[in-house]
Amino acid sequence: MKSSLGEISLLLLNWRDGGDAAASKLMPAVYSELRRLAACQMRNELPGHTLQTTALVNEAYLKLVSQKNPQWESRAHFFGVASRVMREILVEHTRKRAALKRGGARKIYLEDVAEPAAPNKGVDLLALDEALQRLEKLDPQQGRIVELRFFSGLSVEETAAALGISPRTVKRDWNLAKVWLHREMRTL
Repeated sequence: MKSSLGEISLLLLNWRDGGDAAASKLMPAVYSELRRLAACQMRNELPGHTLQTTALVNEAYLKLVSQKNPQWESRAHFFGVASRVMREILVEHTRKRAALKRGGARKIYLEDVAEPAAPNKGVDLLALDEALQRLEKLDPQQGRIVELRFFSGLSVEETAAALGISPRTVKRDWNLAKVWLHREMRTL
């Protein structure tokens, strides 16, 4: 079901204002976009991982709709929160797998976001998450840019629109954040 941006925004506003029926209508309207977000986040999973894209979408959606009094500001805000929830689910899944077997942390890539199939040097998801949490405390905007660009797979222009900043600022902060994260992760 292909939904207009206006329909999704209206459903989110109705849900925020107490319209429980809007929450149940939301899933069909946002499912394809949530699936795209999940696919972006899952693209660097190692072969044999146990969490599937559909399971990630479903678990994230359940967490999103279980929120009491959601304060959705916009469609972009909802998908930004959805992306963060998916990241948290993947990090927790990785922690559980790593606890079960030594060296269970998966590898992910900071380079070539626009070309996810390109060969890169991998980094540990848990180390990235820890470094990203520190970055978010130092510079929340850079943290959000990393989250939207890397974890959600948004383009520079989409990230700029979601954050209400210029594409030039996104490019600058994205490059600074990548350098900072690489440096931080080497010290872990």
